[in-house]
Amino acid sequence: MYLSAINHKLTKTMNIKFIFRFVYVLSVCLFIQEVSWAQKYFSGTEVRFEKHILTNDFISEGVAIGDVNQDGKIDVMAGAYWFEAPDWTPHEIAKPQKFNPAETYSNSFLNFSMDVNQDGWVDLIRINQPGKDVIWYENPQNKGGHWKMHTIHEHQGNENPQFEDMNGDGRKDIICNDPKRKQIIWLEAPSEKGETEWKKHVISGKEGIPGTHQYTHGLGVADVNRDGRPDVMTTNGWWEAPEDPAEEEWAFHPVDWGEDCSQMYLFDVNDDSHPDVISASAHNYGIWWHEQKPQPDGSIQWIRHLIDRSFSQSHSLMLADINGDGHPDLITGKRYYAHNGGDPGAEEPAVLNWYEYVPGKQPSWIPHQIDDNSGVGLNFVVQDINGDGKLDLVTSNKKGVFIFLQK
Repeated sequence: MYLSAINHKLTKTMNIKFIFRFVYVLSVCLFIQEVSWAQKYFSGTEVRFEKHILTNDFISEGVAIGDVNQDGKIDVMAGAYWFEAPDWTPHEIAKPQKFNPAETYSNSFLNFSMDVNQDGWVDLIRINQPGKDVIWYENPQNKGGHWKMHTIHEHQGNENPQFEDMNGDGRKDIICNDPKRKQIIWLEAPSEKGETEWKKHVISGKEGIPGTHQYTHGLGVADVNRDGRPDVMTTNGWWEAPEDPAEEEWAFHPVDWGEDCSQMYLFDVNDDSHPDVISASAHNYGIWWHEQKPQPDGSIQWIRHLIDRSFSQSHSLMLADINGDGHPDLITGKRYYAHNGGDPGAEEPAVLNWYEYVPGKQPSWIPHQIDDNSGVGLNFVVQDINGDGKLDLVTSNKKGVFIFLQK
């Protein structure tokens, strides 16, 4: 009986120890699994997108977003339409036109959104084909009918005009060229409430300067010399911003940044304290970063590194932190039938990809395919449009208009 009691006590003690040990091991396993999941997620392998087709019609190669009807939801604007969230009901901004993807271009190359006249309602900026006009449509404030159209500038060039704040007033401006007058220009957004005129400023108009053809490719706005001012980059070099950006004839610094490309970005890719330039081929194959290497004699050498060449016509490029790991990633895709089927790889799938940036002295970009039947146009949106804290994508091109919600 005494031995039986001892055995019972020992058994009970062993059971308690076993339970504690089991709980401890289980906790460790769950912790390891959680860390493993987090590492897997932030490596990008678990980033997923849900595709929404707003239309398969070719209506625009640019897209913008904003709360058009002030119902608290983000809507989509593309060319002659805006699509009302959350069901993406189409509404006409202007009289629609029919465009054949294999034969024509649209009158909507790039779209941007802002409250131009500062009446509290978001408006749409539409950039037409290169060489043609830049206009904005005034939001009718939930009244019926087409939106009132206003001209910003009668003609603009460059296939990748930029939309950035050039003078630090908190209002985004348009950077492009004036192909008629052979000038590099920026158009200053109205700053006073009710004002609608955009002021033209000439960055350079010297005879023979590069980047003034209406079909010029490649443009970027960034602080190249790190003096706190936004400079303007093209594939042939960069214009150095003066203290007053309204001043004419900025100093030009020639650089060879490669062939015709889409948007250009300045970013220290290899963490050597020297900013590099990222760009992508507009009509051929290739996404690159150009490494800045200062030489002993004070000159700068630029070395091109290939990121990807698996598809062509990456005519629109964005830099944003897709997976939330604190590092900017690249997003681009095919501009489907950019030259109506005349470019290399035109018949290959219209992919949409993001490239996960892995920093270091030997940096890398890990490709992840989002979709293979949409692609990009000339500009697209990377922004959290449903308020869940994750970046989503909105694209528009000859395949249609699409939303990709990150899940």
